[in-house]
Amino acid sequence: MTREEILKICKDEDVRFLRLQFSDIFGVNKNVEIPSSQFEKALDGEVMFDGSSIEGFSRIEESDQLLAPDYDSFRVLPWENKQGRIARIICDIQNPDFTPFAGCARSTLKRVCKKAADMGYKMFAGPEAEFFLFHKNEKGIPTIDTHDFAGYFDLAPIDLGEEARQEIVNKLQDLGFEVEAAHHEVANGQHEIDFKYEDSITTADNIATFRFVVRKVAQDYGLHATFMPKPVYGINGSGMHTHMSLFKDKDNIFYDEKAEYQLSNEARWYIAGLLKHAKAFVAITNPLVNSYKRLVPGFEAPVNIAWSERNRSPMIRIPAKRGKSTRAEVRMPDPAANPYLALAVMLAAGLDGIENKMDCPDPVNKNIFTMSQRERSRYKIEPLPSNLQKAIESFEKSKLMRETLGDHIFFHFIESKKQEWSDYISQVHQWELDRYFGYY
Repeated sequence: MTREEILKICKDEDVRFLRLQFSDIFGVNKNVEIPSSQFEKALDGEVMFDGSSIEGFSRIEESDQLLAPDYDSFRVLPWENKQGRIARIICDIQNPDFTPFAGCARSTLKRVCKKAADMGYKMFAGPEAEFFLFHKNEKGIPTIDTHDFAGYFDLAPIDLGEEARQEIVNKLQDLGFEVEAAHHEVANGQHEIDFKYEDSITTADNIATFRFVVRKVAQDYGLHATFMPKPVYGINGSGMHTHMSLFKDKDNIFYDEKAEYQLSNEARWYIAGLLKHAKAFVAITNPLVNSYKRLVPGFEAPVNIAWSERNRSPMIRIPAKRGKSTRAEVRMPDPAANPYLALAVMLAAGLDGIENKMDCPDPVNKNIFTMSQRERSRYKIEPLPSNLQKAIESFEKSKLMRETLGDHIFFHFIESKKQEWSDYISQVHQWELDRYFGYY
């Protein structure tokens, strides 16, 4: 799409406002909204904003930053607004001299994708982002009361979120998504909508857009949508299983018809890289204190660093389809992750495996959840970090993570997450009151 085409669409469809959308380093969608009189200036990348107001961006003394639009991401939003139609365009963050800003998550992913391209590869990714829908109280404040008591693949009338979920699918399709499936998930009030895989940048953009659309439609239906990994104790949490494959031209290089498991050397090396760096990059793919309430045994979430052809208990599963559909499904990420950084660190880990031709262990095709500790030791299966503090400790020691993200994001992320952990452990939680208050 060109600048002139965008301006014509805005005129023909009477677009009154344009949202210049970007992401902070924690994956929170941000935007600067401008009126039609400023559209040309925005499309020329001349709109500045105060980066010091965004957590993890800039210091006050170097706060001015530019929004550089990606024309191909332009979309007119598919809902009416009293003030007129609204469009959005996704932007990279630049310094005033038009160089990439070191704290821009989207530019970070682009940099890793360029490394892959220099090696002859293009990564495609497809996410399975889960979310919950909850009621609000009479004051409009979200509760943890679910809107239904349905389970996996249940239908209406048990699944009371069906209509809202269908509307989410409609809006996503209006925005150009190819939605492949939508269904109720295992937990009460939990849903999943799957959309087709794309190149890494497009997939990350789609995840950011998806989260916005889900929340907007839920609000329209009087519900609250959350991508918090584990909002309710005792039931399954929300994951974002991510399917990954590498292509050279039109060929999926993970597939080798004659190899064991029909997986190429590159596929085995890529898997090995993911396994080696998992303890470090889990801090990015599972970035909240709450993320590790999901990564516990008993709720289908993977807690073991291993891979398998068949079962879903290890961290990585290789789905049965081969040929162009050959892929690795990384099962531990959750939907609170910054999609740009999550894809960047997983791709970097896999590429490191290929570059160094890392030795890949054999698949573990047994249910790891039912194994004894002795069996796990025999298979050399290690657990993922059990809390955010341990994840950050592994992340901080990783040379690859620092090289991948750059010092700006790397150190801002560590500082923020250490503070988050400190805030958490200093709180008095309801569990402690229930457990101790009457006894001591």
